[in-house]
Amino acid sequence: MTPTVSPARTLRQLAEIPVSRLHGVGEHKAKALASVGVETVFDLLTTYPYRYIDRSRRADLAELAVGEEAVILATVRAVRARRTRNGRSLVELTVHDGTAGLKVVFFNQAWRARQLGAGTEALFFGKLDTFRGGRQMTNPVVDVVVGGDDVADAEGRRRRTMRIVPVYRASAKAGLSSWEIGSWVEEALRRSGALADPLPEAPRRELDLVPRDLAFHDIHVPATPAAHAPARRRLAFDELFRLQLSLVLRRRALEEDARAIRHAVSAREALARQRDGAAQTLVQRFLARLPFQPTAAQRKAMAAVFAEMAGPLPMHRLLQGDVGSGKTIVAVAGMLAAVQGGHQGALMVPTEVLAEQHFFSVRGLVDGLSVSDPGRLEGERPVAAALLTSRTTGAERARLRAGLESGAIDLVVGTHALLTDDVGFHSLGLVVIDEQHRFGVEQRARLRDKGRASLSSAAHGRTAGADPDLLVMTATPIPRTAAMVLFGDLDMVVLDEMPPGRVPVETVWARTAADEARAWGRVRAEVQEGRRAFVVCPLVEGSERVQARSATEELHRLAGGPLRGLRLGLLHGQMAPAAKEHAMGEFRSGEVQVLIATTVVEVGVDVPEATVMVVEDAGRFGIAQLHQLRGRVGRSNRASWCYLLGAAETEDAAGRLGAMVRTHDGFELAEIDLELRGEGTILGARQKGRSDLSLASLRRDADLLDEARRIAEALVASDPRLSSHGGLADEIRLFLDPEEEAFLFKS
Repeated sequence: MTPTVSPARTLRQLAEIPVSRLHGVGEHKAKALASVGVETVFDLLTTYPYRYIDRSRRADLAELAVGEEAVILATVRAVRARRTRNGRSLVELTVHDGTAGLKVVFFNQAWRARQLGAGTEALFFGKLDTFRGGRQMTNPVVDVVVGGDDVADAEGRRRRTMRIVPVYRASAKAGLSSWEIGSWVEEALRRSGALADPLPEAPRRELDLVPRDLAFHDIHVPATPAAHAPARRRLAFDELFRLQLSLVLRRRALEEDARAIRHAVSAREALARQRDGAAQTLVQRFLARLPFQPTAAQRKAMAAVFAEMAGPLPMHRLLQGDVGSGKTIVAVAGMLAAVQGGHQGALMVPTEVLAEQHFFSVRGLVDGLSVSDPGRLEGERPVAAALLTSRTTGAERARLRAGLESGAIDLVVGTHALLTDDVGFHSLGLVVIDEQHRFGVEQRARLRDKGRASLSSAAHGRTAGADPDLLVMTATPIPRTAAMVLFGDLDMVVLDEMPPGRVPVETVWARTAADEARAWGRVRAEVQEGRRAFVVCPLVEGSERVQARSATEELHRLAGGPLRGLRLGLLHGQMAPAAKEHAMGEFRSGEVQVLIATTVVEVGVDVPEATVMVVEDAGRFGIAQLHQLRGRVGRSNRASWCYLLGAAETEDAAGRLGAMVRTHDGFELAEIDLELRGEGTILGARQKGRSDLSLASLRRDADLLDEARRIAEALVASDPRLSSHGGLADEIRLFLDPEEEAFLFKS
């Protein structure tokens, strides 16, 4: 009779087996494991060791040097148990391995006298020391030899010596030990049996990846010190591949049923040099009116945007640009490309201050431009821009809503207020989202759906039911590998060039009182020349728990001290909207010379006359925040300064501040930030659902990430619905929330 072969288990099946089924995991331990995120066998097997202890080296006592760690196989010749003067139990053994003798000492382990009686043969792992001229091991790890090569611990269970021991991050608060976790992992591996490997054989061979079964075994129970490295590589690839495959599938799902507007814009014509009076289209007139020539990077970005807006699929593009690189020009050009075809543009930003700043910029850029209007005798009307935030009054909101629905408003800048149910559009052609990392996928999808709804009417003819184009912008530089994870469903273009004439900001780490005095002296000198300055504090109100100067306290301190006689203003997030606008207005006009603020000015605030930025308690800020704050100055051709005040309290803080002084390149700073903080904090809001980057590292595994993306794209191109790769489809579902799963696998 042919024996029955059990089918290989999938990760999804392991995720349905509670960890409480394992030996020794009672109700108490199950709760402890749940508190650290381990509820199923899958959770347990993907709780990986963070380091290993090599207890596989076996040595002869005669050859072992003082200070070395090793395993010795020795026989107990004498046992002595007693109490020390302070009452602690002490067990002393005399052991011999046939080459030399040794004293083995155990403190507070009285049971060792019973376990290790005279004549017992055992393996001892520890470090060889000396005591009163003799050689000694203190509290070594012990495995008693039961027979032949069989070894067991005191309970007759796992070997503790002659092996590579994995070390897990145990939670003392949860009452778990690394040894317990390892014991449950090994039991889970034994009882799980064969594990399914959904990765096709061709890429596995091409990348020389070990089978998944072997990978899970060797990551937890490596037979040699080198065995865990290939296992880690395979499992890290799996994490990255699942993520990239889901992103490629998301892109396919977006494109599958999407219809593009196909805007009437030509990158070649729009970006061609126009002779005086020759500009015809709205975009051409906009570019011709600019008081400067766009940089080569801006032209490249606009060409990509225009080409996609005219293409057969809706645009899904990420525009990355360092602080001050000119992303707004690209965004406005894109929105005007929509407007010249009879559509509208919407720019959504995360804060009211940023919305107001963008609105002023957009309004200034389009002032004087007109768009065709068949309903007017003269055939044209001014391009209309509007601002919509939560503080927009009822009457004004009603007017704006009517203008958006009728098409009288061409461009709207707003916050989350754009997402409310009562806001609709006449014909939304381009959605621009700034600082995308502060919005979720659902929020950008909601604005896209508003655009689709606005184009659902048969009155729109060939564009009926089409999706608006999407341009996502970020001024927070992101390392290439992190961008592939955060924005892997978007095409990317980078503004890697600054406008001509910009002078790099001189950055000074002011660690001493004398340094700080020089910073305030610079503020006074610049104000005397008609310039302005920012002072940024981390907290609005004082706190005993967090010792950082508050903006309100600092305003009074500076007014009566280093900046006495200057006109100071205050701006923080707890102020009423009208008060915020008033404070920024006074600062822009020069009525306020120095603005004391919190990080509400981190992004978007553009005051060319500001030439000094002073950051209090700078060590408390992250690199991205510091870089954004520094970007609030140096926005003209004048020399500018950024002073980072305060000593660094930690090594990481010193690394951040030192990096700020060394370089102005935001992308270089992003790589340094990734190195200092790790990817966890950068990717923390990547998606809802189960986290799938517990092992892979964007720093160490950049090559694997590239390969994962390449293979994912090839696989989806050949099998768009994964109909021939059911195991992969099933596995991806394990890492998605229900809404995302329904979207990716709707077919």
